[in-house]
Amino acid sequence: MHDLALYRKYRPKSFSEVLGQDHIVKVLESSVETNKVSHAYLFVGSRGIGKTSVARIFATNIGVSTNDLYEIDAASNRGIEDIKELRDGVRVSPFDSKYKVYIIDEVHMLSKDAWGALLKTLEEPPKHVIFILATTEFHKVPETIISRCQVFTFKKASASICRKMLLDIGKKEGFELDAGSAELLAILADGSFRDALGELQKIINFAKSKKISREDVEKITGAPKTTLVNDFISAIVEKNLEEGITTVQKASEANLDMKLYFKLIIQKFRMAIILRYAPKLEKEMAGDLGENDLEFLKILIKKDKEGMLRSGTITTLLQAYQNMDNAFIAELPLELALVKIINKE
Repeated sequence: MHDLALYRKYRPKSFSEVLGQDHIVKVLESSVETNKVSHAYLFVGSRGIGKTSVARIFATNIGVSTNDLYEIDAASNRGIEDIKELRDGVRVSPFDSKYKVYIIDEVHMLSKDAWGALLKTLEEPPKHVIFILATTEFHKVPETIISRCQVFTFKKASASICRKMLLDIGKKEGFELDAGSAELLAILADGSFRDALGELQKIINFAKSKKISREDVEKITGAPKTTLVNDFISAIVEKNLEEGITTVQKASEANLDMKLYFKLIIQKFRMAIILRYAPKLEKEMAGDLGENDLEFLKILIKKDKEGMLRSGTITTLLQAYQNMDNAFIAELPLELALVKIINKE
């Protein structure tokens, strides 16, 4: 077992180590170099993509010591008394830095009265104070606050960047991930670097071998098995509605996350279309897929005599995927998509 969580161990310590946020890093680096620092920033984006890490790095780069860096979790310090205490603190000069930096995480959790108190401080901030507000729910931040901040929108971790990170960190930890395992972990992360490393942590802690396969990831994380994904896609190509419905039922009986199962189907179907219409990209795709998956797709393309591997099919799948959250029967959107695709309505 590893004592230190991977997301903490490999948290970026400098701008050069920040992944996937070049559009933000370049601006912040430039503001440090030109000494044009704003008094308030608002970092917006989903969880686990580096908002707090970038805030800490920025503070370090403008010369703020740990004595003058304050981190506040608004989820547990959301009341007006907490903000009044903060307002009293900002009036005090820094201990040994030019600035005092206040990082307020999950700032959208502040109460209405707390927002009012914070607004007064943002309107007339002391010259030595910089606020960095971070939120996953931009729509809950009052417009009066937004207008007084420089807003930076963080991107979700792309699958390619996430895969590379997992492969690199796995190697540093003494483990070798194959292409299929890294791909699946990146999908499970759903755009979050922190979640990706959390899943990798689980794999490292419980894997029986230093070589990690996609099957190992499926077994340890409970992710849908490749066979269930492949059988569903095969049913589309073979226009076998009964086989497709049976496969969906097997996934449901296994108590799988149907939304994740659907996402894996769409992801692999996309790969099949690319391989069919742009076969010269096979080498690039080999870096994202395991050998077995690549071979399966090549065989599937040869079987597809009726042209089921087409853009119209994946459009239908994507439309059905959008309905997953509203379906009180989790497998229903997938079944209806299958009926529509095979034209047996």
